[in-house]
Amino acid sequence: MRAVVQRVSQASVTVGDETVGEIGLGLAVLVGVGHDDGQAEVEALADKLVSLRLLSDEEGRFNRSLLDVGGSVLVISQFTLLADVRKGRRPSFTKAAAADVAEPVVHALMDAVAARGITVAGGRFGAHMEVHLTNDGPATLVLEVTDGRVS
Repeated sequence: MRAVVQRVSQASVTVGDETVGEIGLGLAVLVGVGHDDGQAEVEALADKLVSLRLLSDEEGRFNRSLLDVGGSVLVISQFTLLADVRKGRRPSFTKAAAADVAEPVVHALMDAVAARGITVAGGRFGAHMEVHLTNDGPATLVLEVTDGRVS
């Protein structure tokens, strides 16, 4: 599983003219699910997201977590994060799990974050989405989750 995590002052996802998810202060998380990703990766990523000190304290330092500030998470499935561009000009997405495998994993991540006391919003799986966000910083991290560990 790969996640791009952005500290945001606000973020939303629209499908057509409908806003399907939105948050204020918190983290926008783009998630790519691989073939072998399951509950161990979900739990590891959820733990990391809620406790990651990526939010600013009074001095502007990365010293606060979502739990500290009452922030929210916007989770957006994005299989393109697992693209392989080593060969040719067209990306290969063979490392990404099929939709019927990935969708339950993304929903499990949202549930796991919510179970830790964080408000969660999401995109619409499989839809053409427009993501709107104000990256606060900017502050962006790329997290790799393998065998239940985040790196």
